[in-house]
Amino acid sequence: MAPEANPKEVSPTLDAGAVPPLFERPQRTADNLKLISGVGPVIEAKLNALGVTRYDQIAKFGPEDLTRLDTALNFRGRVSRDNWVGQAEALARGGIEEHRRLFGKDPR
Repeated sequence: MAPEANPKEVSPTLDAGAVPPLFERPQRTADNLKLISGVGPVIEAKLNALGVTRYDQIAKFGPEDLTRLDTALNFRGRVSRDNWVGQAEALARGGIEEHRRLFGKDPR
């Protein structure tokens, strides 16, 4: 009989050939990333698969992180053009009200 696999060493998703997340997934509850302009259900699922789940996480992205994300999503600069970092900062700081105050409109 074969020994049991150690769950800390085996990942069915990665072992099946999936791409590992680019970012470390926060342990806290995921935010509704669809409130960021340019993020719909499909993009949110892709972000989650890359390990991106929270506004405060996106708010802290630097130029290298944005390049990695833009390349992974094949967006050719859209992440910066749509100001995901600024929108995420507002949403992390004060939710919809802060987004509305800074951008003059409700998110999404």
